[in-house]
Amino acid sequence: MTIRVRLLSALLVASCATLIPTTVDAQTAFSVSANIGDFHLAVSNYYHVPEREVIVVRDRRVRDEEIPVVFFVAQRARVAPATIVDLRLRGLSWWDISVRYHLGADVYYVPVSASPGPPYGKAYGYYKKPRSQWKTIVLSDADVVNLVELRFLSEHYHVAPERVIELRGSHGNFVAVHQEVSGKGKGNAKKGDDNSQGNSSKGDDKKSSSSNGRGRGRGGL
Repeated sequence: MTIRVRLLSALLVASCATLIPTTVDAQTAFSVSANIGDFHLAVSNYYHVPEREVIVVRDRRVRDEEIPVVFFVAQRARVAPATIVDLRLRGLSWWDISVRYHLGADVYYVPVSASPGPPYGKAYGYYKKPRSQWKTIVLSDADVVNLVELRFLSEHYHVAPERVIELRGSHGNFVAVHQEVSGKGKGNAKKGDDNSQGNSSKGDDKKSSSSNGRGRGRGGL
């Protein structure tokens, strides 16, 4: 009897040990999925396309950070997003696709107040040339992605381009940057909590002061 109890106990412990990581992994996967879902919805809203079209592009194995580029180029080239995806999956660079549709470096330019650092420094170094020489600029894939994402995030969320550039330098990808500028990042949540606590504290102080005032009034009567 004792042996059977011990065996059952061992099996129960093993089962719990197996379930815990699975639950944590599931929560993490859900969190990442939710973040990416928010990003896709933002792309849909900014480029005025159904979210289903954004998902179709993603399902064709276009990286999340390049999805805005697909719609940016498609709209300016006046072709279907699927056409741009086809070219990209054939191995063409973003610059090759741009040249095919007569899109120059000027369409990617986003004005900023100061010379930015990495990863934007190289691209903005090109734009220091006289505008008449911008036709000689050749942008890399990374430059195109960085500039398109900069325009998308700063315009969609009405934040300064410099703020997006700052976040890009400290975050590994634009999905994470999106979480910050959209107000759903951890830093923003913490700031909101601090403000909430501060407001609550002020409210409590006001109530306390009012209460004390009423108390004094009664005492005077």
